[in-house]
Amino acid sequence: MRDILALGAAMGGVGASFGAIATASGLPNWAVVAMSAIVFAGGAQFMAVGLLSAGSPLAAVFGGLLINSRHLPFGLALENAFGDRLWHRLLGSHLMTDEAVAFALAQPPGAPRRRAFWLAGITVFVSWNAGTLVGMLVGSAAGDPAVLGLDAAFPAGLLALVLPSLRDRGTRAAVLLGVLIAVFTTPLLPAGLPVLLALAGLIVFAWPTG
Repeated sequence: MRDILALGAAMGGVGASFGAIATASGLPNWAVVAMSAIVFAGGAQFMAVGLLSAGSPLAAVFGGLLINSRHLPFGLALENAFGDRLWHRLLGSHLMTDEAVAFALAQPPGAPRRRAFWLAGITVFVSWNAGTLVGMLVGSAAGDPAVLGLDAAFPAGLLALVLPSLRDRGTRAAVLLGVLIAVFTTPLLPAGLPVLLALAGLIVFAWPTG
């Protein structure tokens, strides 16, 4: 719970930056609030604001779908972490973020995994939307999240969560290959594609070992 609250505080800071940047870009207040509540995808929201302000709404929609396509394997990996009822699955799908998935998969299946997912998902949702509202109200005062290093909160938090898994040599090799693919393709491809291509690092598990 301590780790989840710390992550929630970081998300609130990034959400405040999003609210300020979206407002400064000319989006109406209702659209800023609706985007954080309905879309609820940090990277996709920042990208969408930039594309919308540039007059490319279709590119914003396509880019958001591309970036969030990683949620398909996330949903398969979580299995029954949402709960058995339909409304549990619908709400859980909306609350699914990288952080909530990482916290959930760090726990054994069953009640511990379900508890971790819902605690992380609800905390991130509340802090992100509260931060968005604060940032929207203060306008451009929050500035660019990169100035204070808040943009590093996402990768730093996820790195800390996956470090225990790196004890396995095969996992380390898959991660290294995925990182190299993402780094070298980022300058060449649209946002989101390098992350998807990084999944090719999983081929190391199919490579003959003997």
